[in-house]
Amino acid sequence: MSALLDTITTQVLHAPVWLVLLVVGGIVFVEDALFVGFVVPGETVAILGGVAASLGHVPLAAVLVVVVVAAIVGDTVGFEVGRHLGGRVVALRAFDRHRGRIDQAQGFLGRRGGAAVFLGRWTAFLRAVMPALAGMSKMHYPTFLVWNAAGGIAWGSAVVTAGYLAGRSYTRVETWLGRGAAVAVGVVVVVALVVWQVRRHRAEGAEGAEGTEGAEGAEGAEGAGVAEGADAEGGGNPSRMPSAG
Repeated sequence: MSALLDTITTQVLHAPVWLVLLVVGGIVFVEDALFVGFVVPGETVAILGGVAASLGHVPLAAVLVVVVVAAIVGDTVGFEVGRHLGGRVVALRAFDRHRGRIDQAQGFLGRRGGAAVFLGRWTAFLRAVMPALAGMSKMHYPTFLVWNAAGGIAWGSAVVTAGYLAGRSYTRVETWLGRGAAVAVGVVVVVALVVWQVRRHRAEGAEGAEGTEGAEGAEGAEGAGVAEGADAEGGGNPSRMPSAG
């Protein structure tokens, strides 16, 4: 995995500035707009954009603006997709394996309203589906926009800054120990960030699966208890036979 990330980082650092910004903004946009956040690594790419900025390849301000704008616009497109096509999209067989998590996200949105849009920004799966679910729920767009903009600004600033700080570690080590050691440390830091994202994503999926299984188990136990109660009542009240004259 470190070799792959090393290759990706090298490609980013050798690409034209406009192409780096286009790729980073495009992937962040697609993650939010098209229901594919659980397969498109928008957060990882935003972090790599911050790394590229820290190494002086692209301006930090440009990366921040591109990521924040792509996040807000992508969510807006996702909101409109949900408003007009959400029911049909969610009903696709491709989402069957995520049905329980989508139901949980809808419940979360129903309880928290606009705040769920902001909070969902920090989780890969919710970041992908929450805008469309908000559109399906007929949330007023001004309400959505306020929470969407707040989440996009906070999330975009945080992930790009995380990448920038990781890259700054690279430059400090290069000064102290030389370029070879700096490359190694830079790759380790980026790998750690990506592994953390992957593990968090898997943990969220496991929690969702456990929640679904727990609900099913509780329903089964409740049904068994009702059946046992009925049997006990039947055993304690046998029908009386008329006495022989």
